[in-house]
Amino acid sequence: MKKLPKFLTVYYPIVLAFICLLYSVTLGLLGYNEEAQYSAHWPGTILLFAIAIRQRRTNYKNKSRGR
Repeated sequence: MKKLPKFLTVYYPIVLAFICLLYSVTLGLLGYNEEAQYSAHWPGTILLFAIAIRQRRTNYKNKSRGR
């Protein structure tokens, strides 16, 4: 049971992006093409923000260790 929270803390952006991708595909299949195109940008944005946040977090930890 302890492994699930650790998994989610590491991979939550990927899980969230996958859910958004499924949402976009579902909208497209239901005929809501404009809404599907709008929400299709969410997974990439989520993953890019996650990368940026993790890079900043790593840089901040490395700087504080050097002092």
